[in-house]
Amino acid sequence: MNDRTDQDPLADGRLLPWTGDEGKPCYVLGDGTGYVSRLADQIERVQLGMAGELIEHAGELLTGHRLTDLELHYLARQLTESLREVKRVAESRGARLSSGG
Repeated sequence: MNDRTDQDPLADGRLLPWTGDEGKPCYVLGDGTGYVSRLADQIERVQLGMAGELIEHAGELLTGHRLTDLELHYLARQLTESLREVKRVAESRGARLSSGG
């Protein structure tokens, strides 16, 4: 695992679905078959599944009843975090597709 700040880190590493210190992106180098790559694949599946469940839950909450300010704030925070994770997965997969990996 490599915590990087280069100009084009995706050129030689896979963006991982978690961040390092101070929210910096983390990357792994390799052929995509190692332990860290398999762990990243598993975490991405969980993140995407949770995002789908959160979308369903948000839809139910928003059509079911009027939310309090606190409930709406909490929902917005959860949706924002989920969107951040899904965006990271999409960037990682997009980079691997464009590099042929």
